[in-house]
This record gives sequence, structure tokens and C-alpha cells, in this order.
Amino acid sequence: MSAPEQHAAASETRSTALGTAHLLRHYWQPRHWGAWLFILWLKVTALLPWRATVALHSWLGRALWYLLPRSRHVMLRNLEICFPQLTPAEIEALARTHLRNLGASIGEVALAWFGTAPWARPPVRVEGIEHLNAALARGKGVILFTGHFTSVEIATQFLKPLIPLFAFMFTPRNSPVLDAMQTRGRLRTGHVPLPSTAIRALVRQLKRNAVVWYAPDLAYVSSSAALVPFFGEPAMTNTGASRLARLSGAAVVPLYFRRLEGGAGYLLRFTPPPENFPSDDVFEDTRRLTAVLEGFIRECPEQYFWTQRKFKNRGAGLPDVYARR
Repeated sequence: MSAPEQHAAASETRSTALGTAHLLRHYWQPRHWGAWLFILWLKVTALLPWRATVALHSWLGRALWYLLPRSRHVMLRNLEICFPQLTPAEIEALARTHLRNLGASIGEVALAWFGTAPWARPPVRVEGIEHLNAALARGKGVILFTGHFTSVEIATQFLKPLIPLFAFMFTPRNSPVLDAMQTRGRLRTGHVPLPSTAIRALVRQLKRNAVVWYAPDLAYVSSSAALVPFFGEPAMTNTGASRLARLSGAAVVPLYFRRLEGGAGYLLRFTPPPENFPSDDVFEDTRRLTAVLEGFIRECPEQYFWTQRKFKNRGAGLPDVYARR
């Protein structure tokens, strides 16, 4: 990254950090105490060795089966749709394993936002970094295409040292305390934060040859969405990756990441950019990327976020798969 780019990125980081510090001084009212207690819990557990932090929250994740009945229903329906070959018992076992992974993700938030000690830094194995470096050598930026897996927060921590200019997109939270902490925490793991609606700012970062974390797999309703098969079932899907690649000239590099078994750490795998991408067919481009994401999910289905309503808002012609039977 050139000196002007470094100065610009540093300026954006400083202004965001100052805004966060100013915001936190004004939210000590009782209605925010729950958020502050959660932040305190994260800070305390971030002091533990990383294996202990992840194991503790994974064990606590078992309780989510009983505490989140609505999310449990959505999760089971998603798994039934995407893995019809599994028996009801196998679906329930996968769902319970997923909730343990969802619990572990809270420990990873603690480590990513507040962990500072050497024992709070897990080992990571990086594969396919040559695909990222080759894309950066083109000088037109990189769209790092990925999905929402439970280790998403800690994965960005591993990426920052590998990338000269790392921009990440985020969605503001309802709680101003958690929103401010999220912004400050993610500034530790990236260079430039971008609101999920700041498309022009995203394009500007790509023109600076930034690597932009882009996970468009959440349920999406917009004029730029299309019904694209997800595990064979139509889902409203964001077509933005194809459009952004055409607009900016950036390369699209898929990224797979996961938590390894047995406390072995984490895996980051960069895969080759899809050939002839983008094409003239936005729908086909999006279908191809969705198939890539499906392949990632099949490698560790228990670590994908199944509690989102992936198949909602599909129009009158398709049934509401989440309706109670």
C-alpha cells in the first residue's frame, strides 16, 4: 500500500475510533446494562487461553436448544430442506452440534475483540494464499467471496496480517453499545470498516486495490436480488458480487474458513477465482458462486449459520417453509 493509501486508511480508522469512544460515554443508562454485562463477560473470558474460551462457550451453546425455540424451528427447517437425505434424528443431532458451534462463536468474538495475551491467539493454517496474491497483483482490488460461518469474527483477525489493505463490511446493531464495541473490535482485525449499504465507498476501496470481505449469503430482498437455488431450493439471493466485479474490475477470490476439530486451531483456504467471471449473465454468475458456497458448507455443515430465515420473502408463488405445521 502506498503512503497516500496508508494515510487515508489511518485517517478513516482514527475517525471511527474517536466516534466510538465518544459514543460509549453516553450509554450508561439502565436500559443498556444488559449490553454492558455481555461486554464484561467477553472481556473476562478473553483473558483465558483460547481453547478454554472456545470450549466454555461451546458447552454453554447446548442451552440454546431450549432458550431459542424460534431459532430452533428455523434451523431445523433449513436443515430439513438442505439435507433431505438425513433422517429426523440425524437432523436433530446436526442442529445440536450447530448450536455448540454457535456458542463457540461468542468465545471467538471475545478473543477477536478483546484478546491480547499470546495464549489468546489460536494457530491458523493458511492454504491457497497464492490465489490471493495473484489477484492483488492485478491492481484492481479483490472481492473476498465467502459466507457466514460461526467462526466469522476470529477469521478476520487472521486475514489482516496477510492483506496490505483490508476492508470489511458490517451491519449496524440495534444496541448502540454493542454497535460501538463491534466497530472498535473490528478495527483490530481490519483496516477500513464499511457499512453494508456503502456501495460507493466499497468501490472506492477496490480502486485502491483493497481486499473487501464480501459475504452476501444472508436472506436478501432488493431490486438486485434474484431467486437462485440454494441446495436445490429457491432463495432470494444477492447478485452484488457479479455487479461489483463488472463495475470495478476486481477479481473474485472465494474464501473458505472453519474451526478445526480437537482444538487444532483454524483453517483459511483461498480458492482460485471462477473462470470467465463476471459474465454477461448476472443470474448465472450468482448461481455459480452459490454453488461454491454450498461446497464450503458441505465440508462443515455444523459451522454454517442455519438460524437465519434463508428462504423467506420468495413471493406468493412459493410456500412459506417456516410456517408452523
